[in-house]
Amino acid sequence: MPNGKTPYLVFSDSSGRIFNHPSLKLAVKSGDRIFSPDPSEILPLPKGSQLFTLPGRIPVGWDEDREDFTLLERVKLGEKEIKPIAVGAFLPPGYIRTHLPATQMETKAPMLPLWAYSAVGWREGKFWVPALLLDPNPHWNPRYFKNDQLLSRQVASFLRRNPTNRLLKHLSKCALEYHCFAAKNLFFRRWESPLPTSPSCNASCLGCISLQPSECCPASMERITFVPTVSEILEVALPHLEKAEDAIVSFGQGCEGEPLLQSSLLEQSIRELRKKTDRGTIHLNTNGSFPDRVRKLCKAGLDSIRVTLNSPNPKYYSLYHQPQGYTFRKVMDSLLIAKEKGIYTSINLLVFPGVSDREGEIERLIKLIRKTEIDLVQMRNLNIDPDLYLKAMGGGEGIGIRRMIEILKREFPRLQLGYFNRTKETFLKKQV
Repeated sequence: MPNGKTPYLVFSDSSGRIFNHPSLKLAVKSGDRIFSPDPSEILPLPKGSQLFTLPGRIPVGWDEDREDFTLLERVKLGEKEIKPIAVGAFLPPGYIRTHLPATQMETKAPMLPLWAYSAVGWREGKFWVPALLLDPNPHWNPRYFKNDQLLSRQVASFLRRNPTNRLLKHLSKCALEYHCFAAKNLFFRRWESPLPTSPSCNASCLGCISLQPSECCPASMERITFVPTVSEILEVALPHLEKAEDAIVSFGQGCEGEPLLQSSLLEQSIRELRKKTDRGTIHLNTNGSFPDRVRKLCKAGLDSIRVTLNSPNPKYYSLYHQPQGYTFRKVMDSLLIAKEKGIYTSINLLVFPGVSDREGEIERLIKLIRKTEIDLVQMRNLNIDPDLYLKAMGGGEGIGIRRMIEILKREFPRLQLGYFNRTKETFLKKQV
């Protein structure tokens, strides 16, 4: 039950102004179950977070007088009565949300844009969210990505030196317009830099951020429209590997399809890069759909691989990823081959409260980890309309994201849990 430490419900008016309710307390959601959060799981809203209104969603709060959850369908602001709109928070990199906003969807509610919505409340003059800091990597602190004036100068300098490089032009848009942290890193010559290569994909993920059907919500960014040459890739990647601090170059980005569809290009590029330097980490983010191609990339000099999945259950995997021409078995084979070839192997687990932490999901995840002997489980918040995802995955609730993490730590003391890709120098370093 709520107590004095439980934040108050927040809501928005039609103009986007956010208010806290004077008496209703914050309620949260796990799957389709609404409940009061444990105050010990509530953190002050981290710097770099964003607040969003959730149109077509009615806020739900805890009414202490009635001792029940209630829909906030109307609320009085001064002399005016309004129809309140639910509010959610989007957390910065490194944080994992533990609960969803407690809402009820209206009949003609629009589909929400592709963000990971967390519950959010108000107490003692600040916003609070149910979340965990999973990976406190200082390189991804939002304060390092705010200087857009310097960024613009850096981008202009890079483009002057390489005026015909299409990949560089594409990444300049990612940095300046979409504010992609990884793309900004490229132009600041530091840390992890992206290398998108594939305009096509062999999956139709419900939450694909670079391509969505017209009847859905807009994609978060524009997908790359060309296949870069080996020369264009080397012009971008080689200076970064040679000069950047904690250098990583990563194939497989949000602004592209599946990089394994361009595996010959990747293989040639990796070989050429490794002929010229052994510095830095060459990484691949992939859906793992072609195990034989993964094998070739490992032989070419790939250092690490991360395979994305929303679920270790083939049923739920297929419902979300909608694979075309490959199976969940192929995905597992890619993980096994990568581990067999001795490269650092991880999964990108797209976490959704109330689905990822179901007991059956956790049991299957444990079996997957035991079978593949992966080094790292990256846990990323799944960017999708919560109602859309629950409609696809079915109802139910989880045991809690915090408990899920505790179980994984107990079952696999040597397993790394995190949010970010690792450099070669930190492959075996446990995250605090």
